[in-house]
Amino acid sequence: MGRDGAAVRLRLLVRRVPVTLGLGVVLLLVGVFSGGLWTPFEASDAFVQVAYGLPAFAEGRWWTPFTGTFFVSQPWVYLAGVPVLVAMAFLEYRRGSRVTAALFAIGQLFSVLAAAGLLWVGALLPWSWAQEQATALDVGPSGGMFACVAGALVLLPSPWRLRAWTVLIAVLSVAFVYYGSLPDLEHVLAVGLVLAVDRSLRPQRVSVREQRLLAFVIVCALGAIEILGYVAPMTGPFGYSAAVSGSWVDVAVNTAIVLVVATALRRGRRWAWVVVLIYSALNLALIVLLIGILVLIGVTGLEGDLDADVTSVLASSLLWVLASVYFVLVRSAFRARPKVALGDAPAPAVGDVKDELRASGGGTLSWMTTWEGMTYARFGRGIVAYQRRSGVALALADPLGPADTRADTVRAFVRAAETAGLAPCFFSAGAETRDAVPEGWRSIVVADDTVVDLPGLRFTGKAWGAVRTSLNRAEREGMTFRLSRWDAEPWGVRQQLRAISESWVGDKGLPEMGFTLGTLHEAGDPEVRLALAISPAGDVDGFLSWLPVYGQDGVRGWTLDLMRRRDGGFGPVMEYLIGSSAQQFSAEGAQVMSLSGAPLAHEYPVDAGVIADLQTRLADILEPVYGFASLHRFKQKFHPRYETMYLLYRDEADLTRIGAALTRAFLPNATLRQFAAAGVDLVRHER
Repeated sequence: MGRDGAAVRLRLLVRRVPVTLGLGVVLLLVGVFSGGLWTPFEASDAFVQVAYGLPAFAEGRWWTPFTGTFFVSQPWVYLAGVPVLVAMAFLEYRRGSRVTAALFAIGQLFSVLAAAGLLWVGALLPWSWAQEQATALDVGPSGGMFACVAGALVLLPSPWRLRAWTVLIAVLSVAFVYYGSLPDLEHVLAVGLVLAVDRSLRPQRVSVREQRLLAFVIVCALGAIEILGYVAPMTGPFGYSAAVSGSWVDVAVNTAIVLVVATALRRGRRWAWVVVLIYSALNLALIVLLIGILVLIGVTGLEGDLDADVTSVLASSLLWVLASVYFVLVRSAFRARPKVALGDAPAPAVGDVKDELRASGGGTLSWMTTWEGMTYARFGRGIVAYQRRSGVALALADPLGPADTRADTVRAFVRAAETAGLAPCFFSAGAETRDAVPEGWRSIVVADDTVVDLPGLRFTGKAWGAVRTSLNRAEREGMTFRLSRWDAEPWGVRQQLRAISESWVGDKGLPEMGFTLGTLHEAGDPEVRLALAISPAGDVDGFLSWLPVYGQDGVRGWTLDLMRRRDGGFGPVMEYLIGSSAQQFSAEGAQVMSLSGAPLAHEYPVDAGVIADLQTRLADILEPVYGFASLHRFKQKFHPRYETMYLLYRDEADLTRIGAALTRAFLPNATLRQFAAAGVDLVRHER
């Protein structure tokens, strides 16, 4: 069955990308018959007859743009061309074979003919680079393939389209400026054609984050040109310069400096922006100085004194000066102060958050925003509770405040976090927050909130058999239910609660989780209620903690937090506690009872995609340790309705940092030793 499925998928792939596969097969066959697959074809006698370029056209070999397309100059180019073929296959899969074949043919022919025309004009001028490249010949399909790569970038979603364009242009620019061979010119022309026709590169109105990313790529590209000067001579259109004398230590140090500055720019640091502007100003001063000396003693005299090609020095300096124009235009993007509080001053305190909850209400997780470890950002009446972890502004649940201000609060928080150089995201947010985030944001389902509607609740009928049985059995065995608060219980009961909780934590190997999972400390809040199951002997067999859910007219419901039971106690104690709590809450007039969401327990459709497969796999691995799926199945006994909770984030580039932030938010006190031990347990359970 597996082999048949693989065969079907292979046939489908062949049908969807015949142009790409056909080109790959032809290139390999030509490489085998010509020997170019293992020896440089450009050294063979046939190279001159099939290669294209200005000399071939001057001698009347008009067929070379076709024949030269299917030969490759060096064996290593076959391997380097594999990623380009993959991009071409992606284009064909999405746009079809006709579009791909046309784009390849037009891009290949244009790059070959346009390069020859430009070099013919340039060779008429006193331009040594153009005169040298005008005598060069080339083979290969790289012009058409790079046109297809550019066409594939057009299909990428925002913001990846702009990022991919930026990286591609930077790589081609560095290769052309520094090496400037005939193939480099052809690649620039092929991509430039697609860019001019499609116009999908539109950086005029990008976010602060994208402005910083463009700055990162620009500095890396300019730094690469500087660093290449230590490794190889410059042979590009701006002239020739020998490799700078220096050790690999010099190369490593310069590379490290460039990466440090570029990374700081990506994070919006002001000092990195100042460094770039100072360096650009020095390059501008160098340009002025060299031009002044050139006027006085001429090019030959200056190059003799400096033992360098002045044009290459001027070219490098000019690129930095041109880049500085961009940095000046987007200067406001580099004012990140990651440790400064977000939002309006003064920042709210916990008391302010509780007052706002009582005034305007909140969701089933809103009371968790009052726990220790949270920071608050106020935007008018709106409040966002968040934690700073691993460069992430990790917001918990939906924003607080009047309902008509929450969408504006979401957008204001995103802007403030990005300005501070933090990656904003919302964890366990609802559908309204998902609709309010900026266009292009991604979402992942992290849990399903299980909500029981209390008005008219009756445990009658077959569906409620398990709950009804637990209540009847508890009555027969003399169990007592009590809804209380921490401070109202005597010292002996509180000690029993501590012992039960410590026993439960000790079995996990990791400390109690936080963020959206409370501990006994949170259960001690005067507004949190405890549900206790007391045996006839006076022992606590199990307990729950319930967090208040506020509406505009006071408490409208309760959210389940802690669930703890004593080993060897009453069997169905959890069913008994939840059922009894539901009955009393309903009698008090509460509207809803949330059993909270079980992380990683969402039931995805079969075609949900890679992220869903990853979460399902992670849930299977963690199940033996934390039992999320078992907890989800247990809650189904109470026939809740489900409200989806999401992780909202800008794009996939943030997921690594968000994963680290969530790990530390849920396990802020876990040590490396505990993580390692838990990892061993997970591997053991998986086996």
